[in-house]
This record gives sequence, structure tokens and C-alpha cells, in this order.
Amino acid sequence: MDRFKTYRNTAVVSLIFLWAFSISAQVKSSIDSTSIKIGQEIKYKVEVEADTTDFVVFPEGQSFMPLEVIESYKIDTTKKAAKYQLIKTYGLTQFDSGRYIIPKQKISIGSRTFFTDSLEVLVSNVEVDTTKQGLYDIKPLIEVEKSSNNRWLIILGIIAGLALLAFLLYWFIWRKKPLTEEAKIAMLPPYDRAKLALKNLDDSTYLENAELKDYYSELTFIIRKYLDEKVYDKALESTTDELITRLNLLKDANQVKISQEDINNLETILKRADLVKFAKSSPDVELAKMDRATIDNEIDHVKEALPEPTEEEKLLNQQYKEAQERKKKRRKIILTVSIAAFVILATFIGFGVKYGFTYVKDTIVGHESKNLLEGDWVYSEYGVPPVMISTPKVLKRELIKLPEELQDKLSNTSFRFNSLESGIDIQVSTTTFNYTEEQKKELESDDAKAKELLSTSEQFLDKLESQGAKDITVKREQFITPNAAEGLKTYGTMTIDYEGNLYPANYIIILFKAENVRQQVLLQWRADDVYADQMVERILNSIELKKAED
Repeated sequence: MDRFKTYRNTAVVSLIFLWAFSISAQVKSSIDSTSIKIGQEIKYKVEVEADTTDFVVFPEGQSFMPLEVIESYKIDTTKKAAKYQLIKTYGLTQFDSGRYIIPKQKISIGSRTFFTDSLEVLVSNVEVDTTKQGLYDIKPLIEVEKSSNNRWLIILGIIAGLALLAFLLYWFIWRKKPLTEEAKIAMLPPYDRAKLALKNLDDSTYLENAELKDYYSELTFIIRKYLDEKVYDKALESTTDELITRLNLLKDANQVKISQEDINNLETILKRADLVKFAKSSPDVELAKMDRATIDNEIDHVKEALPEPTEEEKLLNQQYKEAQERKKKRRKIILTVSIAAFVILATFIGFGVKYGFTYVKDTIVGHESKNLLEGDWVYSEYGVPPVMISTPKVLKRELIKLPEELQDKLSNTSFRFNSLESGIDIQVSTTTFNYTEEQKKELESDDAKAKELLSTSEQFLDKLESQGAKDITVKREQFITPNAAEGLKTYGTMTIDYEGNLYPANYIIILFKAENVRQQVLLQWRADDVYADQMVERILNSIELKKAED
């Protein structure tokens, strides 16, 4: 009989040992090295074996103190038969030398809670050979300019570019440039231009140097040019005989009231000039001066012989000038618009390459979420005990009327900021329960608290669905604040109905539970808003809980 009892006790002890071993085998922890240098990364690995239906929560945040988490790697999942093998890796480090203990880490698998083994790590100093590496005093603090906002850089750059563009356009296109001597002469009437050309010929040294060929070339060009502009438009390219024949025809047709004597004088001088230019004839200098005086008189006679323009001709001439002015102005406008468009496009592309085209567009046109992200944020406390959180705007208190049957059981304070234009919704609320002693005992265990948070997150999801949200996806994980408060994070995607249009959106529900107080942070925003993504990340990193007695 005693032997049977001994066997039975041995079997019970063995079963208990095997059961404990199987439980512990579900969670394993290890590190890739037990000794590192200051600042060197050490890989902390947690291996979990769980059923496919179990919900596993790994540690998050700075729960590995005194070591710091520098990176949390994605979970590696492998399916083995009806179970999942999950491997979660953390990158840890320490910047002070010494021996450190990585504390036990809490792992939740379904309704059960497991703890990893604590591990010891030796952190050594980095040895420096002072014979090769000199030591220097710490440099004093220096003032640095505050980095400017990209938005103002872009705006100032655009303003400066537009100002420079306006100046260049004015200076090279619209400004009335001072006329050169050649331009001033070209704007003179043909008669005045011919008279000025004769005066310039008098000031030349052709006759003093006996350069009669050049002298007669200039002299005949002056009269031919005047005739070309006022009498016959082919006078410059016609031979002497062709020009004289045309003048006679115009005289006979009474189109030009020029005398035969004037035509004969012109014929004599033009033929003499031909002999000088092509037959090397050398007339006397005095004769050349007389020819010059004759040409001067003939210009006057031709002007007198020209008929006065009719009112219709004057009107056509005025219309022509106005048309030319309009054409010139139109060319200036086209050139201005083309250059401005090119510069604006080049500026947009330049800033777009540096800062991103969407960012530049939103800076110029404006984007509500971008304005909220880059505005002055508010760090404040909400509720009792307080939830400390940083938000783009102050959350305003909302009055929530509780049903009569719940007014004696709980109280609620809620704060909210909802931007319809940007689509971001931030809510912080605190619910205080009036538990009975029996209810307090039922909720003392970690499992009971976890179930209550899970049930609350389901209630929030049901509320989202009742408000019109569709296609809701759900993920859950542990959430740990910078001051080590633990909560449940429920997050995912959904489709919301806004003014008859469906938009993809994201949501995050953060729940904390301590004794008879439950604190909630609810975030909703549009899925295609990169600025809202950055706001949410900033908000999540700022959440901290403060104890009531503090």
C-alpha cells in the first residue's frame, strides 16, 4: 500500500512538471549576446506558440528598462499544423556601462498571461587609445538659428521669384528704352531724313580726299531712297533709265506734279554718278557741290509735287499705326505670359523636386490638415485622473447626457476636436464607475480587466458601425505610454459616408483601465491624408496618464 502511494505521488509530481514544462514551452525568450559595447544593439527575441484562434499581445514601449528599445521589428509568423509560431524581435541598447537585468516581459495569449525569464547583459566601455587619439575639452554651447518652416521658404521663394520676374519683364519688354541715334533717325519722316542725310554728307571728308565715287554713291542713294519712300517703291533697285521712265509716266498721268526740268536735272546727276561709279569718271569738286545743291532743291520740288493725302488715306494710315501698336502690344503680352508661365513652372518643379510636388501644391493652394500639422499645438490634461495629450487644437468639452438607469452607476467627461474640412476627429473621455464591492473583486484580476477592455472596444466598433461606418477591419495590440501605462490599442480601416460620398478612413481606439476608471482616446481620419497620418503619430507619442493622487 505504501509502495502504491509512493508511485502515485511520483506520477502526480511528474504530471505537474510536464504541465508546467508545456506551459513554459509556449513562451521562450533569448538574446543574441550577453555582452555588448556602449550603444551597440542587442537583439531580444520572444518566441510564442499559440492556437490560431488565440489573441497574442507582445510588450510595447519602454518596458525593457533599464535597457532602451531602439527598434521594434515586425512579427514573424509561421504556421505549424493547428498552431502559430510567432517570433517578435526587439532592438535594445544601453549607453552606460555596467551589468543590467532585462526584466521579465508580460505576454498575453488569449485569456492567459505568461512572463519571460529575466536576462543579464554586460555593457562595456569602448576602449580609446589616448596615445593615438587625443582628448579635447568639451566645446561650449553655441547659438544656432531656428530652422525655418519649409512652407515659408517656399512662399518667400515664390514671392522673390515673382518679383524678379516682374522686374525683368518690365526692364526688357515693357520699359520704354532710350532710343539710339539710328532709331531716332529712322523715326523721322522721309523728307527730314533726306535733309539730315545731306547735312551728314556735307560733314564728310569725301570731297577733301577726292573720294568722288563714295560721294556720288551717298548722294544718289539719298535721292533714290526719298523717291522710293514717297514716289516709286522700286527706285532703289531700278537703273537710271528705268527710274527716269517711271517718273515721266507718273508726270504724264498727273500722279506726281513734277516738272520736266526736275526730271532732267535728276537724270543728269544720276547718269553722271553712274559714270563716276562705273566708268571711273572724275568730275570737278565744284561740280560735285553743285550736284549736291541740285539734289537738295529737287527733294524740295518732289515734296511740293506730291499730292496731299486724302482724309481716307489719313484714316487708313492712322488705322495702320494703331494696328501696328496693337500687334506690338500683343507680342509683348504673349512674350510676358510665356516667360511668366515658364518661370512659374520651373519654380514649381524646383521646389517640387526638393520638397515634393504634393507638399508644394498644398503650400500654395492650402490644405487644412497641413495647416493643423504645422500650426501651434496644445499639450493639455483632460479628465480626472488626467489624460495628458498633445493635439493641434484645444479639445472642447462635450456634454453627454446619460440614461437615467446609468446615472447612479457611472459618470463621464468627454472632450473633442472634430475638423470637418480635414476629416480628423480626436476624442478623449474618462468614465468613472460606481462599483459595488462584489464587482471590484470580480475585476481585480488582469484577465477580467483585459476582457472588459476587449468588450469596450467592441462597443466602440458597434458605435462606429451604427454611425454609418462599413467594411471595418480590426487589429489589436498592447499600447504602452512613455510613462509605462498599459492599455489596449484597437485599430484598423473602414469606409465612412460623408455627404453621400464614401471615403476610406482609419481609426484608433486606445483604452486604459485602472480600478474604477476607464480612459479612452479615439482617433479617426481619412486614409488618403498624409498630414493626418503624421498628426496621429504625434498624438499617440504624446499620450500619458497621470494618477489621481498626483
